[in-house]
Amino acid sequence: MVERLTIDHVGHRGDGVSLDAREAIYVPYALGGETVEVEHVAGHHPDRRKLLAVDVASPERIAPFCPHFGVCGGCAIQHWAAEPYHAWKRGIVVETLAQAGIECEVAPLVDAHGAGRRRVTLHGRFGTHDVLKVGFAAASSHDVIPIHRCPILDPALEGALDAAWALAEPLKSKIPVTKPLDIQVTATKHGLDVDVRGSGPLPTPMITALSRVAEQHRLARLSRHGELVLQRLPPTVQMGRAEVTLPPGSFLQATVAGEETLAALVAARVGKAKEVADLFCGVGPFALRLAEKARIAAYDSDAGAIAALAKAARTPGLKPIRCEPRDLFRRPLVPQELRDFDAVVFDPPRQGAQAQALKLASAKVPVVVAVSCNVATFARDARLLIDGGYRLEAVVPVDQFRHTPHVELVARFTR
Repeated sequence: MVERLTIDHVGHRGDGVSLDAREAIYVPYALGGETVEVEHVAGHHPDRRKLLAVDVASPERIAPFCPHFGVCGGCAIQHWAAEPYHAWKRGIVVETLAQAGIECEVAPLVDAHGAGRRRVTLHGRFGTHDVLKVGFAAASSHDVIPIHRCPILDPALEGALDAAWALAEPLKSKIPVTKPLDIQVTATKHGLDVDVRGSGPLPTPMITALSRVAEQHRLARLSRHGELVLQRLPPTVQMGRAEVTLPPGSFLQATVAGEETLAALVAARVGKAKEVADLFCGVGPFALRLAEKARIAAYDSDAGAIAALAKAARTPGLKPIRCEPRDLFRRPLVPQELRDFDAVVFDPPRQGAQAQALKLASAKVPVVVAVSCNVATFARDARLLIDGGYRLEAVVPVDQFRHTPHVELVARFTR
């Protein structure tokens, strides 16, 4: 049944929100002030609708730049002018903190998309008539939309899509019905670093075929589930003065501009601290830059990332970086271990760092700098620090994931 709705505003997930009914109705790709025609799709949540037509368009609506927009689920927003989009994304941070009862200044949104994404995860799956499809997940679906070009990728990922299609081809018989093949591609100094997951054990001839594809596409490295298949050149990235050799499938900020922006914001907020703890440090995007001026103790549960950081820490001109593998969810640093630090930086995954925040709240560290990719879990952890006697200074929202509802932030707490 076709319905006609008036859109009130854009919600935190990027959907248009209609308040016409007793409960909110969510319409992807609609903007505030628009009148739209929609229908409910069987199997979808009862409060969601599919956009059929825009009868009265918002003056803020613009033409999307990608032909796959609205079908591919990678981008939620390409149809909104830059200024209101920036205000909305900053507003996500403002509103979430307000709902948590946290009052602080929220700075203007910093755009950190730069040249585009340097990391991408593509999916391989069989479609109708057993036709192989390689691309991104469809919007609100487990289907895969075949993609041969993506305009939001960094030019350094040139060839990533062709390589993914070529790698999926020999693995066709190994792609499970229930879950697609995942092909993670990262742009590095010496070429593309690719990790393939989801294929199960492979016979030797298939490994040989993958190695041949890696050579043909001049990949820096090819791994499966983190295990090396072929390495032509070390997959390295620059972090400050240091060059880091990435562990297979390791986490890396999505854009070069995003990493550099977050690192600069962190360094400015750490200030003149001489002893700094970097918690959830990964391969060291903060530690390696902060070590130009301060001694660092770096902790992360990923032993491969810690080993890569320890190797990069030997770069001449850096102060000592003590690297320790440690699960900070199960074994957070306690106040006695934190007492000698002038500043602590923590950048946890999306679930936040509740256990570590509790310990920080009862410690006496003068400065705590938080980096977060989830404002809701940040607000929860910030409340623990504030209740423990810290004062939250200005929060800076960072837009690394342009065209999506994801927003990152950097915040400084002082005792």
